[in-house]
Amino acid sequence: MATTGYVDDENCLGYAARDPSGFLSPYKFNRRAVGNCDVSLKITHCGVCYADVMWTRNMSKHSKYPLVPGHEIVGIVREVGSGVQRFKVGDCVGVGTYVNSCRDCEYCDDGLEVHCSKGSVFTFDGIDHDGTITKGGYSTHIVVHERYCFRIPENYPPASAAPLLCAGITVYTPMIRHNMNKPGKSLGVIGLGGLGHLAVKFGKAFGMIVTVFSTSLSKKEEALNLLGADNFVLSSNEKEMKGLLNSLDFIINTASGDIPFDQYLSLLKTGGVLSLVGFPSEVKFVPASLNLGMKTISGSLTGGTKQTQEMLDFCAAKGIHPNIESIPIQDINDALERLINRDVKYRFVIDIENSLK
Repeated sequence: MATTGYVDDENCLGYAARDPSGFLSPYKFNRRAVGNCDVSLKITHCGVCYADVMWTRNMSKHSKYPLVPGHEIVGIVREVGSGVQRFKVGDCVGVGTYVNSCRDCEYCDDGLEVHCSKGSVFTFDGIDHDGTITKGGYSTHIVVHERYCFRIPENYPPASAAPLLCAGITVYTPMIRHNMNKPGKSLGVIGLGGLGHLAVKFGKAFGMIVTVFSTSLSKKEEALNLLGADNFVLSSNEKEMKGLLNSLDFIINTASGDIPFDQYLSLLKTGGVLSLVGFPSEVKFVPASLNLGMKTISGSLTGGTKQTQEMLDFCAAKGIHPNIESIPIQDINDALERLINRDVKYRFVIDIENSLK
């Protein structure tokens, strides 16, 4: 049942971009009233994703201002609708990259709401079913249908949970889809940023042999000693790359820059998979790179609701924690510039509770 004695003035304080400069500043707006199946969260933490840069700066040419970003949200339940069954006041709950879907199509029925036939509704800058524009987690509270909320396991740090709701599930999903959660399998990780470092952590937790590929030699020590990867390869070193021919079961490309696809496909074993979770400008390869060795290139987004909860529970059980840097909301513009310049190891998390009041 909804709590009693709680008065919500529906007035929410957030940080919003007003134009393609992307500069964020305080902004007040109204959240919807709590419906029968809704959960209202007091937001405590919000991760910072490169999507926040893209949308605030209108890189995709469809941003709707004022725009409140943030889709790695963790908070405490402060009110629930009368029909809510999974959560109660006081629970620690997460919200990821989408907050609605049709709930009727084959993908929604399979718990793959992110691939909803009618389109999932993004957590920010999306058009919800009532025609309103969604606003994200750079704010004091949010109201979300319970279906799109996730239970943060008990004793798991809320700040650590935030990046899992986008970065974490983005790399976990294709690994599970292609059955790469098997000890002894060999994993290649292209790029060692917010997504890549979690791919390494998942790979090691699954018992895989993990090789990190990077364009920067400075990443070697952190890949091997900080994150526990088994091997590090400078991707520009032709000898090192050739030394891995036909050796990997799975490669996950977390980088958005263009890569030599033929070269990376040559590193796969017969039946191997190269999965894209980044967005290079083009995917170009010689067909023989796939046909010889029956190899596959696949794409992936984040994940459905069932798999996201599974991933959170797995991280809690295995002690997997993203490497984060906590910041107050007042430092967000500097943080976004640092993110653009790749000056973060490995994910910013905004301490909403203690800085946005």
